[in-house]
Amino acid sequence: MQTIVFFIFAFIAVAAAINMLVQKHPIHSALSLIVVMAMLSIFYVMLYAEFLAVVQVIVYAGAIMVLFVFVIMLLNPREESHRTRQNRFLLVAGVPLGLCLMAEIVILLRRAPLGENETGRQLVGTTEAVGRVLFTDYLLPFEFISVLILIAILGAVVLTKREL
Repeated sequence: MQTIVFFIFAFIAVAAAINMLVQKHPIHSALSLIVVMAMLSIFYVMLYAEFLAVVQVIVYAGAIMVLFVFVIMLLNPREESHRTRQNRFLLVAGVPLGLCLMAEIVILLRRAPLGENETGRQLVGTTEAVGRVLFTDYLLPFEFISVLILIAILGAVVLTKREL
């Protein structure tokens, strides 16, 4: 059952990725990228990495994509109706490279074992495992990053106050 669900969501992810590449409007491409990132979070859930799935949705599908959309709206790229010589070369070169990539994926999928893991559920990428490593092995760097972010926030507030 898990293999069938995987292939359904993999098909959706690949279709959204192809849609992202062929869209003429950049906002539609960004929306397709959000779908791809949502499918990746579903793959993380299937691998029992709930924490990574939540981070994928919040950070990438949420914050990074909002940033992408803001940049797209700020730049307001105009659509060009004619193809240049370079675009044609990229299209001609991209098709064989894409076929090679598809062949490599098929070869890797044939070699990969499908099915359930005999060892059961592993604690890799779960909230417990990430928290345990973060607050034991990486406690000092975590605290340094916290202080650095606090200093950056204070610096942004000071710079904003000067302009007011």
